[in-house]
Amino acid sequence: MAEKSAQELGLEGQRYVEEAINAAFQILSSMNDELCNPVLWATPSASTGGVSAAGQLPVGSGDISSDTSLHAPDVGGGGSVGGGALDDARLRYKSAVASLRAVLAAIPCSSQNGELESKVDQAEVDKLEGRAAVLRKELSRKNKHLKLLIDQFRNLIADMSMWQSPCSA
Repeated sequence: MAEKSAQELGLEGQRYVEEAINAAFQILSSMNDELCNPVLWATPSASTGGVSAAGQLPVGSGDISSDTSLHAPDVGGGGSVGGGALDDARLRYKSAVASLRAVLAAIPCSSQNGELESKVDQAEVDKLEGRAAVLRKELSRKNKHLKLLIDQFRNLIADMSMWQSPCSA
């Protein structure tokens, strides 16, 4: 990934963020589907780490990749019913997050490539600044010429006004 520019890495990272958001939405949707279907509810027991007697879920670390409370509940003979969509979404989420972490790790390496790009950009900036300086000089010259014409026009109007005024004897 070190060969990619920061902009390319940013676009790739944005794609992985979108994938992670979509997978997280799918996780929530699958959990909602399972919670709304009483057939999929597991019978709470102390050994399964399910809902406690107080009705609270077990406390996890908050990291989706290590939180075991997001596994599909077991129903019947240990088979997971309805957990396929949830497990699939969890795997997609983990994959997107891992890819995003790799992109974020590669961004500092791309700054070295950015130095070369900034040199190219600097050459273009210098060229444009030179052109701007030439245009400023031309504008200054034309402003001086315009000022001269305005002064001459003002003198012409003053002369015409004097010619049109009646002579006093």
